[in-house]
Amino acid sequence: MSVIKGKEAYLKKLTASMYIPSQDVGRELEGSTPPSVFIGSWNYPRVYAGPMISPQHGDTMIMDRPESWIPEKKSQEEIIRYRLNLIRGKREMKVTELDCRFSEMLRDISLSASSIESEAQFIQAPRGMSFSDEHTPFGPSAPLERFEIGNSRWDRDLEKVYYDGDLKAADAVEDLHHSGLPFSSIQKAFSVGAMGTKKRRRLVPTRWSITACDSILGDRLLGSVRDYDPIDCCQVRESAGLNNYYAVILLPTTWQYEWMEAFLHIMGNEELMFSDFEGNSGKRGYSRVGGCYYSCKMAVLEALAREKKQAGAIILREAYRGYVPLGVFNVRENVRNAMQKKPLEFESLKAALGYVSTRLELPVKQFIRQSDLLREELKSQQTTLSFFS
Repeated sequence: MSVIKGKEAYLKKLTASMYIPSQDVGRELEGSTPPSVFIGSWNYPRVYAGPMISPQHGDTMIMDRPESWIPEKKSQEEIIRYRLNLIRGKREMKVTELDCRFSEMLRDISLSASSIESEAQFIQAPRGMSFSDEHTPFGPSAPLERFEIGNSRWDRDLEKVYYDGDLKAADAVEDLHHSGLPFSSIQKAFSVGAMGTKKRRRLVPTRWSITACDSILGDRLLGSVRDYDPIDCCQVRESAGLNNYYAVILLPTTWQYEWMEAFLHIMGNEELMFSDFEGNSGKRGYSRVGGCYYSCKMAVLEALAREKKQAGAIILREAYRGYVPLGVFNVRENVRNAMQKKPLEFESLKAALGYVSTRLELPVKQFIRQSDLLREELKSQQTTLSFFS
């Protein structure tokens, strides 16, 4: 087992080795935006922002609605096909440029309740593709020469938030989540500067906005979960899909959290593991494993808040040959899927790990060796057992 800290370097190497043919388009494109926008982070506070357009007409919402892909059992191939059919147009602009016509169109797209007919003319024919562990993939991109959209009808909840210039962005994110709006819709509105107090609104790069929304919701949910009683025994909840397996182990303790993931034989014979954790007081600084840490945390806390329970959470993930980085939605929605299932109950953490070990490809002792919280919790239980024996 090779344990390294460079998850970002590993995933960059993985995505650089990939080639999947994407949509071939010329300089002119007519089609529908799902609705979808993308804002890059390079050269911030000047960024490349723009729409993502499918050559198809009509309802293309499925192409940018990751919340539906796991419940509808979409295959990895279907998801990649959806995403590589989205062509990214872009223009360089300041993040404070919210009153120009182009920003207004991006806002119309992001707040829309349905797909929007679009026309684009590019400076050159779009090329390439983008895969990332942070954001969903997309197809070829190119600078825009001209861009127009048809009529749009805004989602009522998003419209209400947009016109409330006194509502803080974090409060808006929480309110929209409570109203049942899909995470992807909340994140897109956050990204185009459509929420928050008027003077503080900015364009926010897509990958930053995803983590920001996950973090805001996780922190707000944790505030509620701390008031609930812990569960009364160890639980295991599972999800498998898109060449991944997830085991959510819940402990009868106050809140603590550990995320561990192993990438197994994806490029060759590598077995790489990455992890991060927080105790009851929470986490300081950005996680060394990236945005998936916050997506998983939010998904677990969302379910605990729904069930009015508190627990410690240790999540083990394995990614297998054939795995393709599809963005942190993969983690969020798989963990959400696991948390909606009836839990398997165990008398001890050791018993729960005994079950999980039958589901993992790696020996569970390798996760224990990598861990911080899991190892300490096992020691604590052993000490307690020896005290009473």
